[in-house]
Amino acid sequence: MKSESKENGREKTPPMISLLPTTLIQSLVDNYHNNQLSFINENLSVEDAHSIWFDLPTLKNFIEDIEEQAAIIDPNVTDADLGIRFYYAAYPEFPEEPVPSDHALRHTLVMIPTKKEDGLNYDFNPCEEEGKSLAIRPVMALAQNHGSLVPPDTSTVETY
Repeated sequence: MKSESKENGREKTPPMISLLPTTLIQSLVDNYHNNQLSFINENLSVEDAHSIWFDLPTLKNFIEDIEEQAAIIDPNVTDADLGIRFYYAAYPEFPEEPVPSDHALRHTLVMIPTKKEDGLNYDFNPCEEEGKSLAIRPVMALAQNHGSLVPPDTSTVETY
């Protein structure tokens, strides 16, 4: 195992390889398709999204934004203190720009930074006043959305 190093004065955790058996992945995806997705499609009369894709630069930039903003508020913050909460969400029936109209009523994800305080991972928003950046609802928040939904995008490239 690689030793931990420091970057910009913050502890860096060694990289870990994330592996899951493909049979488990397929089972989880099938469970979603056969239960939640089929219920939504039948009861909302919509062909709901079953996946969402984000390019690596978008994800890396979002993570860098979280790290930079957290360090401004708390210079002693470590990588282990930071995370991302994925909220399941759905677009409205009549989306407005920048959301495409073909995303109406479909699932999406909203990613919100988290910061650990007292052992709990609070939603974290550096756009709020200093000292009030945990678990609040301000006008603007550091967040990420607008990945490519399937459908309406093509599913021919998906494995699961």
